[in-house]
Amino acid sequence: QVQFVESGGGLVQPGESLRLSCVASGFIFNNYEMAWYRQAPGKERELVADISKSGEWRNYGVPVRGRFTISRDNVKNMAFLQMNNLKSEDTAVYYCNWRHSATSWGQGTQVTVSA
Repeated sequence: QVQFVESGGGLVQPGESLRLSCVASGFIFNNYEMAWYRQAPGKERELVADISKSGEWRNYGVPVRGRFTISRDNVKNMAFLQMNNLKSEDTAVYYCNWRHSATSWGQGTQVTVSA
């Protein structure tokens, strides 16, 4: 079955960095555009960044543009999110999934940015 396992979150101070990883299984990874999403307490889940099947094209939400970088490894069936210059408003649970028709949400990984 389709499965996503996210890791790499943690508690950091503003301005620090984290790298999130996602291991995907149960489907042909390089057939799908991938994305990272996040959900902050009391808010709806939002799209953070997405990447094309080959990794050539990447798009970012306005709040993270210039600070976050999405990437993928089609050999290891993994997606990554490099997060630099983190801000308190980046605090959320982060998930990876398909860019379209997201399904089978994983548990996500908690990112907390606090002084």
